[in-house]
Amino acid sequence: MGRNWIVTMGAGLIAATLHASAQQPTTAPQPTQQPPAPAPRREPGVFPAMQRPPADPAVVERGKGLFGVMCIACHGADARGGQLNGPNLLRSQLVLMDKDGELIGPVIQNGRPERGMPPMPIPPDDTKAIAEFIHSLTGASRGQGAPPPTDAPLPDIVVGNAAAGREYFAARCSACHSVDGDLKGIATRLGDPRMLQNSWVSGGTAGGPGGRRRGPASAGGAGSAMTATVTLPSGDKVQGRLARIDDFLVTLAQEDGTLRSFRRDGDVPRVEITDPLEGHKQLLAVLTDKDMRNVTAYLVTLK
Repeated sequence: MGRNWIVTMGAGLIAATLHASAQQPTTAPQPTQQPPAPAPRREPGVFPAMQRPPADPAVVERGKGLFGVMCIACHGADARGGQLNGPNLLRSQLVLMDKDGELIGPVIQNGRPERGMPPMPIPPDDTKAIAEFIHSLTGASRGQGAPPPTDAPLPDIVVGNAAAGREYFAARCSACHSVDGDLKGIATRLGDPRMLQNSWVSGGTAGGPGGRRRGPASAGGAGSAMTATVTLPSGDKVQGRLARIDDFLVTLAQEDGTLRSFRRDGDVPRVEITDPLEGHKQLLAVLTDKDMRNVTAYLVTLK
């Protein structure tokens, strides 16, 4: 009797344990948390259009065909401006700031009647294809301002009025440049008028319009280097090439290659910056396509 009671109790305890285990919620193993992927690094001074990955080549090719039919008369085969005096798209701020057709598309669809551009209510896919083709001309792989490849003879861009360009140069450029000094023989030295045009529009640098690419904490390289004068509380002044500046620190490169850094607290010490490309940057805000063509026509005469 006692033995049977023990067996019965043992079986009951096992059954109770199994029942309790079945009632416990099963906790699935938690996957290992992966750190979020770092955000894509954006190079300072790079336009949004140059940040985009290359589009589908088939879409770009279709956009090229549509552009040739609908846009070439005004904007030209190389998008620099055509016979009907449409604007240069390679230096259009709207094009450069567009990422996925969100700015270009409405202009195509609605036109700009006040500027002589009619609306073109074409299908969205065609609008996107044209936008992708325009992006392909200004993307990082092409380089800002570079004309698209073509089998046709390159168009002549020397179409401006050289006399008007000379007057513009005298009024806007001669304070910093001289045809008998830094620009003497510039047309011979650069040769291709397109290179000549890109050079003066971009300020003679490789970073596109407005000068070399630079972020808020660094200055341009040799040839367009910004300089600075730091006036200390004692009245002493230190000059050099601006290597770095932010709200807390300013660093100058000395002629012997050494660096001198100064801690900043508001306006102390006083920092005066000289940017040799400032005139070109200000010019871009008011420069018209007509002015650009006229000045180019004048510069090509400086043999």
